[in-house]
Amino acid sequence: MIGIVDYRAGNLTSVARALESLNETCIVTNDSKLLDDATHIIFPGVGAAGAAMTNLRESGLDLHLRRWVREGKPILGICLGTQVIFDRSEEDDTPCLGIVPGEVKRFPADLREGGQPLKIPHMGWNGVFFQGGREGHPVFAGIPAEAEFYFVHSYYPAPADEAWAVGWTDYGIRFCSAVGRGNLVAVQFHPEKSGRPGLILLANFCRWGGTHAE
Repeated sequence: MIGIVDYRAGNLTSVARALESLNETCIVTNDSKLLDDATHIIFPGVGAAGAAMTNLRESGLDLHLRRWVREGKPILGICLGTQVIFDRSEEDDTPCLGIVPGEVKRFPADLREGGQPLKIPHMGWNGVFFQGGREGHPVFAGIPAEAEFYFVHSYYPAPADEAWAVGWTDYGIRFCSAVGRGNLVAVQFHPEKSGRPGLILLANFCRWGGTHAE
């Protein structure tokens, strides 16, 4: 069973529906005991970092997320769930979970490409360059090289150690759009809204044993 962490952030239902389309059993819950019983954890969400961290601390889920990472349970972060695993976010100047060293930064206000201004939030379809190619990490295996994924965000991950970065995207600047090490993988884009490439990623995660040769 796949556990989807409910910390009052949006988009949880979309993730559950995507898993159901893959015939994967899942539960959306904030009950840490039920999540303990899950084989895999998905930590999705949309919203603001400050409110997310308040909800995680009030529920105690912040402690459990750190524990599940330590214990080796396969974990997938999505969008806001990716951002708050870092040390700090510039959004609301928020101290976060500190699972991945680094911070989350806001896109520059004067972001441009080809001389033309780019809109913030970054919203729409973009490619992802996966480190080591699409076979560089088991969760990204079999995704077509030309695949694009759906993004909606104003902030982006900036790992302190680029060895954490397993995916990069260009939007005025080159930014880290996927991180991974050991049993943890996290993406800034929304696989549940990214059509077939996103479903391949989710299916890979559900079969993944939680190990990755670094």
